[in-house]
Amino acid sequence: MIEAKNVLGEKLQICSKRPLAGFNHDGMCFSSGDDYEIQAICIQASKEFLEYSASIGNDLMEPNFQYNFYGLKPNQFWCLSAERFIQAHKDGMAPKINLHATHDKILEIIDLETLKSYALGDF
Repeated sequence: MIEAKNVLGEKLQICSKRPLAGFNHDGMCFSSGDDYEIQAICIQASKEFLEYSASIGNDLMEPNFQYNFYGLKPNQFWCLSAERFIQAHKDGMAPKINLHATHDKILEIIDLETLKSYALGDF
């Protein structure tokens, strides 16, 4: 089995186990899709980002119990799709990113310098 890599070329770290993030509900940011729906970016959701996201029709604060999702709260981590991140970036509302838990597949869509400009901590 091939070890997943992050955007820094290191072993991909877990984004969040609580809430359980990721397309595959394994805490890891990645899905097998080839398009902008890949959930490869590990974000830290701020209050401002959550409010912004809700205002554009993606209410991450709203629980969806069918999927055991209790809604995000500020400062929690989550896997965001490229499409949603690009939209937030263009609108000046992109959240902070954990580069260590952001899958390298996203580099096919978003350049590393853009991702680094939103990085949390050291990288």
